[in-house]
Amino acid sequence: MLPDSHAVSAVDRALVVLATLAQQGHPLTATELVRKTGLSQSTLYRQLHALKRWGFVLEVEGRYAPGPLSLQLALGFDMASHLARQARQDMLVLAQQSQESVGLIVAVNGQAICIEMVESRQALRCSFEKGRSVPLEKGASAKCLLAHLPEAARDAASGTPELPQAGRVAELDAIRKAGFAVSHGEVDAGVWGVSAPLFAMGQQAVGALTLMAPSVRILDKHSPLIQMTVVTAARISRSLSTLIH
Repeated sequence: MLPDSHAVSAVDRALVVLATLAQQGHPLTATELVRKTGLSQSTLYRQLHALKRWGFVLEVEGRYAPGPLSLQLALGFDMASHLARQARQDMLVLAQQSQESVGLIVAVNGQAICIEMVESRQALRCSFEKGRSVPLEKGASAKCLLAHLPEAARDAASGTPELPQAGRVAELDAIRKAGFAVSHGEVDAGVWGVSAPLFAMGQQAVGALTLMAPSVRILDKHSPLIQMTVVTAARISRSLSTLIH
C-alpha cells in the first residue's frame, strides 16, 4: 500500500500497482486493487490505463496481471543478476548433496523475494517458487535477512503478538551470532528451513541461501543440513568478494 503522504508522485502510484500485481501471483480485479493499494478508483484506473498502454499490465475479462513488458524486465533481471549467476552452481551442488530444495532470497521493500530456485528431485518436496514474495517477518529467510540489516533498520523491525519487539531484537541478535536461522512451519505448514546469509563485502548481507524440506523427512538430519547450508553460503560469499575485489 502507498505510504501515508499527500505528496506521492504519479510514478509511485504506478509502481505500487505494479508491485501489488507482481506480489499476488494471480490476476486481480479493480476492486481488489483498490483495496490492496489504497488508491481511489479514479486514480487506479488512470494508472492502469497508462500501464496497459506501455505493456506493463494486461487486462483479461476485467482482471489485471503483469503484462509482456514485465516479462522482458524479468528476463533482463535474470541476465543481469550477478548474485543469482554466482550462486547458481553452488545451489545446484547443495540441492544434489542434500536432496532438498534450495532458494536464493533477497530483501526488497519489506518483502523476502525468491530470485533463484533449485527444486528437489524427490516426489515430496518443498517449493518457494522463483518470484514469490512474503512479508519480511516470519520464516528462516526473513529472519536471516532481518538479522543482517543495518542496525537502525533491524532494531526498528516490529514485533509480533507471538514475539514482542524486545524478543524479536534478541532473536535477531542470536541469529547473527550463530550465522544461520532455522524455522519450522512459519511460512508454509510442515516445512522446515535453514537460511544462511550471503555477503559480498563487509557485514551487511546481500541475500540469504535457504534450504527447505518437508519436516517429516529430516527428523534426524537437522545438523548436517544446517552445516551444508552454512558452508555453501560461505563459499558463495567468498566468490562474490573475490570478484568485487
